[in-house]
Amino acid sequence: MNAAVAMAGIQKAFGGVPVLRGITLEVAPGSILGLVGENGAGKSTLMNILGGNVQPDAGSISVGGQPFSPRTPADARTAGIAFVHQELTLFGNLTIAENLHLTRFPRRWGLPWIDRRASVRQAADLLARVGLSQRADMLVERLTAGERQLVEIARAIGAQARVLILDEPTTSLGAVERGRLLSLLRELQDAGLAIIFISHELSEVLQICDSVVVLRDGQVAGTGSASTFSVQSLVALMVGREVRQLYPPVRAPGNQEPLLEVRRLGEPSVAHEISLTLHRGEMLGVFGLMGAGRSELARMLFGLDRHTSGDVLLEGRPLSGGPAQRIRRGLAFVTEDRRQDGLCLEAPVADNMTLVHLAALTRTPLRLIDRAALRAEVARMSTDVRLTRAAPHLPAGRLSGGNQQKVILAKWLLRPPRVLILDEPTRGIDVGARGEIYELLHRLADTGTGVLVISSELEELTGICDRILVMRQGEIGGEFPRDRFVREDLLRAALPVRVSG
Repeated sequence: MNAAVAMAGIQKAFGGVPVLRGITLEVAPGSILGLVGENGAGKSTLMNILGGNVQPDAGSISVGGQPFSPRTPADARTAGIAFVHQELTLFGNLTIAENLHLTRFPRRWGLPWIDRRASVRQAADLLARVGLSQRADMLVERLTAGERQLVEIARAIGAQARVLILDEPTTSLGAVERGRLLSLLRELQDAGLAIIFISHELSEVLQICDSVVVLRDGQVAGTGSASTFSVQSLVALMVGREVRQLYPPVRAPGNQEPLLEVRRLGEPSVAHEISLTLHRGEMLGVFGLMGAGRSELARMLFGLDRHTSGDVLLEGRPLSGGPAQRIRRGLAFVTEDRRQDGLCLEAPVADNMTLVHLAALTRTPLRLIDRAALRAEVARMSTDVRLTRAAPHLPAGRLSGGNQQKVILAKWLLRPPRVLILDEPTRGIDVGARGEIYELLHRLADTGTGVLVISSELEELTGICDRILVMRQGEIGGEFPRDRFVREDLLRAALPVRVSG
């Protein structure tokens, strides 16, 4: 049987810098291939070549045994290749149904008239397959990041492709949604699809994939059956060394001085009388399933969204106004979508780092930016966050996901905040960069900053937090100190309906 996809000797360089150095891989029909590696290892570039977004400098590709040289994404779609990118490509001002059928609307009686009813009906069927209950005529801009991810996957399934490429498909999903997606991938595999699964969640890769290819610095560092690898062996191949410990050592209990107090915070559609206290120097985690209200809570605390009842106090004083006022009071917010909300992708790294601190970098009386001071601050923060391979003039959009997240952290830490709120801080980031970010957050908390970490990754929260709050249906469903971190108990508290046993 011919391989569904075979890539041989693929090479690619950007600006004279080699990115892919002779990559060879195959994936058979009805199988799932895991593609892993650190940020910048070449995974996305390799798949962008297969998807027609990037042209290789050398090498060959075949699909179903036939030579394949895509020049555009349309060529890949015609060949039966569907690509769900890490950075989502939906249009927020269109409905779910319109996004699902953007290039292939159902027609009425074979005429050039869109059959709206058929479009909504077919979209509803696709949404049901990925476990979404939203109406197909809902605008995409009203969906959460996780729900948008599932819509992207539904669109790829609807294309009836022979090859499905998934680039970090579970990073926006909660535990329940992840399980549902992995079950769906098994169904697609049984139907004969060839699936290429790119992920930094290595345990997930070993759970779902038949075989694994490990990339490091644009080369194949290892390949074989998934059953022959462990998480530790994959990490060692990815980084070229053994990573002994991902999470920092457990911190000694800090003081119990209240720093941020939330009292009966409410907004009818997303939050119901939420009360919590973040102590000085504490790392407080917030866990919950998709739709529990975690991100909405963060946005209200930062002043992006309004609340209709309740109070927020910082150091005993009421906190009000929008983000600008709250930044001045010492709040900082790392959003869940770094490319959409956290960075100016076309602007240089230096500009992104200093954007919220320009007033402190200006000279009186003309209020001109002190370029020497700016360069010094950027150099200092680049060292502090261990930013690699990034010159200050490089556009932020050119960096890997891990380095982009470090730029955002550097932006807020240039003047250390009193409270740092992080929503999915390591989404789509490789294991090496994760460890560096965790260490950075612990160092920050040790200086007295209160750190509020919102994550769908239970292992992450139990690894770095002093205490975890569990949200469900817009409410606090449980509070767990470190000595009560039991995965089953945390998941049970997150379920909409309590289960016994």
